[in-house]
Amino acid sequence: MPHSVELITTITAALGLALIFGFIAVRIRLPALVGYLLAGIVIGPFTPGFVADTALAGQLAEIGVMLLMFGVGLHFSLDDLLSVKKIALPGAVVQIAVATAMGMALASWWGWNLMAGIVFGLSLSVASTVVLLKALESRGALATPNGRIAVGWLVVEDLVMVLVLVLLPPLAGLLGDGTAAKPQGNLLATLALTIGEVAVFIGLMLVVGRRFFPWLLWQVARTGSRELFTLCVVVAALGIAYGSSALFGVSFALGAFFAGMVLRESALSYRAAEESLPLRDAFAVLFFVSVGMLFDPRVLMEQPLQVLAVVAIIVFGKSLAAFLLVLAFRYPLNTALTVSASLAQIGEFSFILAGLGVALGVLPVEGQSLILAGALISIALNPLVFQVVEPAQTWIRARSRLARQLELRDDPLSELPAHVASHALSGHVVLVGYGRVGRRIAEALAVQGLPYVVAEQQREAVEKLRERGVHAVAGDASEPAVLIQAHVARAQMLVIATPDAFQARKMIEIARTLNPRIHVVVRSHSEGEAELLRREQAVEVLVGELELANSMVRHVSEHVDAQSTEHA
Repeated sequence: MPHSVELITTITAALGLALIFGFIAVRIRLPALVGYLLAGIVIGPFTPGFVADTALAGQLAEIGVMLLMFGVGLHFSLDDLLSVKKIALPGAVVQIAVATAMGMALASWWGWNLMAGIVFGLSLSVASTVVLLKALESRGALATPNGRIAVGWLVVEDLVMVLVLVLLPPLAGLLGDGTAAKPQGNLLATLALTIGEVAVFIGLMLVVGRRFFPWLLWQVARTGSRELFTLCVVVAALGIAYGSSALFGVSFALGAFFAGMVLRESALSYRAAEESLPLRDAFAVLFFVSVGMLFDPRVLMEQPLQVLAVVAIIVFGKSLAAFLLVLAFRYPLNTALTVSASLAQIGEFSFILAGLGVALGVLPVEGQSLILAGALISIALNPLVFQVVEPAQTWIRARSRLARQLELRDDPLSELPAHVASHALSGHVVLVGYGRVGRRIAEALAVQGLPYVVAEQQREAVEKLRERGVHAVAGDASEPAVLIQAHVARAQMLVIATPDAFQARKMIEIARTLNPRIHVVVRSHSEGEAELLRREQAVEVLVGELELANSMVRHVSEHVDAQSTEHA
């Protein structure tokens, strides 16, 4: 050929084979991403036949990570991040420490030195944000309380890994016996500088970015050009991500996430999310293909027991640690299981850490192969792990009195204060969920002077509500104890403002058992889902898009009638 077409060849081969293998995987009832991973193995350097450009595929995958994290930021406000800080910050740090200790113990058993164990353990401790987001999006759980906790947890992990990547070279010089140079400066000074750079970046984004980028998006939208608007969105995502990495040492993923958060302040954020969706999906597929390309299948035959040990730490070890931590913070069982499932895999930061460890001469090449094997297997298993969350929740609650006690024991937020209960609260509204929708409903009830009790899983939200004198209980409303504490037996209405239809069914059944005459209103995203709830539960279901359409129709009709009257 007259010129190089490696980029075109790589994209075509990666997407083409991902389509074929993804289709086959779905047909045999496996997650599509398993097919994407297999496509990467087929075109990778460790299998015969055509070999795609691994470096190019890796860069394309980075673009996918940026766009995906940008999309999350568009739906994830600063308030969402701050609302989960009390569990996400300590939980993520402790979980990283526990998983790292597990990896170090395994490495020590294999005869590796201290520094190799640290790098190996850290690589197993951090989950892939991309894998988590795909799992939450496919289940419609990204905007739920559990989804916000899981995303906040991984954002904290990403921040910790940014610090680790900066500190690893000087640590390798101090503790390792590899090729890393001895550090010239003070380790604490390096840490302080890194934290300072990250803080400056976040400060600039929250103070300057929240004003400038929404303004820029609006100026481009005023031109009326859809192409320019889409281009502006993509440039903002990639430009901020690249700039944050080049100037402040922040990862591409974290930079893109904050880019989305600042653009969320714009009234056009929903349109920005829609315009970038096709690109996000296509490049996210390239991420999974690139993971497959790094995998050498020979490690499964040469070191099967080591691979099983690594997978056990990723899928069971650190997930169990997270599970116990979330319960220790007195969050519901389903929150603990969701966070555990979210962490039962590793991804992009693990590859970067392993690569840096090998380059510094402190991690054996064997360790990198085991980390890649653990990543591929855990990513492939992750959708199945999420599928067992509900059955596991039912099984644990039915058989473990300890699990139930851990959720409620000595927890003042799990029941209404004594003086409230003594007033024999009745004829009120029980509002389940205090997110964006629930908050609006609560405000409307307060304006009308109607009594209500909020049932919410986010403990921080319940604390703030009680500080304002609002009746609220913390917990999972699909559990009878929570609705009992909300006095649903004496309520006149149950309003379910959370989007999870499966949990809504449980709440309705509990409420109807305790109060057969209660009127129930449910929120739904899908007309099919809404029809099923109406038919099975005989409740009133409001579908977001239909309610928006009805409101617009009423507005148009009133305006047209008014205009007709004036002209008459």
